[in-house]
Amino acid sequence: MAGQLDILEIQEFLPHRYPFLLVDKVVECEPGVRLLAVKNVTYNEPFFQGHFPHVPIFPGVLIMEALAQATGLLASQTDESLGKGMTYYLAGIDKARFKRPVGPGDQLMLEVIYVRNKRNIWTFDCRAEVEGELAASAQIMCAAAVE
Repeated sequence: MAGQLDILEIQEFLPHRYPFLLVDKVVECEPGVRLLAVKNVTYNEPFFQGHFPHVPIFPGVLIMEALAQATGLLASQTDESLGKGMTYYLAGIDKARFKRPVGPGDQLMLEVIYVRNKRNIWTFDCRAEVEGELAASAQIMCAAAVE
């Protein structure tokens, strides 16, 4: 399937649920090539209570997790065997960089680009942007396992 995915369709492919489902919508998907998704950052998310109370910052590790979830969606749209009944595990993060803070009210655009699949290790180049400005980037590797 190419195109868009709403939250109900996303939940068919990702096992994550609130508060750990970090992809709200897929706005573009070209299977085997690229996926663009949205994470709306809102003040009522539980981690803002302690990260940080005086200046709420969306944790960088959660930006990486949101990107990893987006790679799972692209992989599931690329290879039909990665659909329901599969668990998709984070295998590695290389070249992670954080360029700007992300906070409540920001809309995080998550772009993942397929690089390769070698011995069931999927590799993606990933970017997270806010209003066209780079917030974070990384190369993310994941592996799928049958449940």
